[in-house]
Amino acid sequence: MTKLTGSQILMAMLKEEGVDTIFGYPGGAVLDIYDELTRTDLRHILVRHEQGAIHAADAYARASGKVGVCLVTSGPGATNTVTGIASAYCDSIPVVIFTGQVPTRLIGNDAFQEVDIVGITRPCTKHNYLVKDVKDLARVIREAFHIARSGRPGPVLVDLPKDVSNSKVIFKVPDEVELRSYNPTYVPNRKQLSKVVELIKTAKKPVIFSGGGIILSKAHRELADLAQKTRIPVTSTLMGLGGFPATNPLWLGMLGMHGTYRANLSISECDLMIAVGVRFDDRVTGKVDEFATNAKIVQIDIDPTSIQKNIQVDVPVVGDCKITLEILNQMIDHEDLGNVEESREPWLHQINEWKKTTPLKYKQGKKIKPQFVVEKIYELTKGEAIITTEVGQNQMWAAQYYHFDQPGRFITSGGLGVMGFGLPAAVGAQVAAPDKFVIDIAGDGSIQMNIQEMATAVQYNLPVKIAILNNGFLGMVRQWQELFYDRRYSSTMFQHAPDFVKLAEAYGAVGLRATTPEEVEPVLRKALSTPRAVIMDFVVEPEESVYPMVPAGAPITKMLLV
Repeated sequence: MTKLTGSQILMAMLKEEGVDTIFGYPGGAVLDIYDELTRTDLRHILVRHEQGAIHAADAYARASGKVGVCLVTSGPGATNTVTGIASAYCDSIPVVIFTGQVPTRLIGNDAFQEVDIVGITRPCTKHNYLVKDVKDLARVIREAFHIARSGRPGPVLVDLPKDVSNSKVIFKVPDEVELRSYNPTYVPNRKQLSKVVELIKTAKKPVIFSGGGIILSKAHRELADLAQKTRIPVTSTLMGLGGFPATNPLWLGMLGMHGTYRANLSISECDLMIAVGVRFDDRVTGKVDEFATNAKIVQIDIDPTSIQKNIQVDVPVVGDCKITLEILNQMIDHEDLGNVEESREPWLHQINEWKKTTPLKYKQGKKIKPQFVVEKIYELTKGEAIITTEVGQNQMWAAQYYHFDQPGRFITSGGLGVMGFGLPAAVGAQVAAPDKFVIDIAGDGSIQMNIQEMATAVQYNLPVKIAILNNGFLGMVRQWQELFYDRRYSSTMFQHAPDFVKLAEAYGAVGLRATTPEEVEPVLRKALSTPRAVIMDFVVEPEESVYPMVPAGAPITKMLLV
């Protein structure tokens, strides 16, 4: 039987796992792997920074539904991925990261470009491996992909010493994975679901609270079915946007610190909350002891450690969101709910009154309002674009004013909140969905953190569009300084910034600029009709703020509205 090197085994196993694209950056410890890569038909996207590789792999996973793959060298190559790994971990994104490592005989000797990346990433990976024997490599790779994509998804790191990459062994494709200590619960306890059905039958003011788990488990149709047949309004976390159609009359908008007035009040007034695929993050709950105090709370999640972690619940349900909602819908079909249109009418009427009296709003003046830019992007793309974001005000305005009707269309760093995420994420999403408009809604601060990935977009003819909401500030930090620090703008004003139009041209992309409201739509139309990467510089109102806003530590009913 033919022996294969570790590098050849890696390539063979990637094909076995259905991988067609890798995002990476070469270096000494992975030279054998990169050499072998040339003998395959795997597509390698050469990024310009390893952080760009992991963010691109993250977004590729979200846009494609596959496991994202990232390949980097040892030492600084590996450590440069840590921020992106932590982001994927917080947002439960299935990514497998392969890092080079010094030869096994040198591990622990402070060799050139040696770091303990397994130790460094242990707190922010679902699992990780240091492969010390090439005989274990095929099995480890199979396990890594299984762990990354199953249960609550997450990043898995595989550290590959250089001698493992070039050692030879007889290769055999491993059997399907069986891990005695890892058996996620997919099918829920029906007795618990019976309790949920009874609560739905008696509730007068119910709300469904959905999160990223809906999107990860592809449960959006089951969620819509549950909401429609029970006439229960739906709100979501930032990560859950697109899991329920934003144009549906039952949609409340996003919940939490920058959530809509009606969503926050609905949660505070409801008598039943069905939380699906959420972990009750602090940005959602506000002051915990004043969160949904009138409600019986149901929490459905595949991760048992997420249940009861932040909020005490009345009915915990461990299970996959899609499977659980399928079963719940089947059970409801056999129940007499009465005339739900009539019984829900007072509650839905109250919610509509909140929407009418306190909608999301802004006043367009002589300067461009950032909300106007986002609304125009939504209008011109008809809601069909994939939107990535950086982090800060740009992220919140995108969440508020672009109305997501489908899952996988909003790609953002939610739990970790990584500035510099949006552009490499746009690259990854565009690779996964070449026929879609992919637009990064960015700030002038965050875009500069990974601006080098414009070169990646240009090299691979990826027609990503970057819409910079350029206010000359680190906008969200400035907003806090305005509201809570008497406008002492400490290190948040940019006294020097690049000319983004010239910068785009320097990268070989197209640069456009709008300085008045009248120029916004023509700039967007030109960008969308250009089959190349485009940077759009929208010079917006410098001190525009994101509202509603719940101050830190306050209950979500105490919203600042202007």
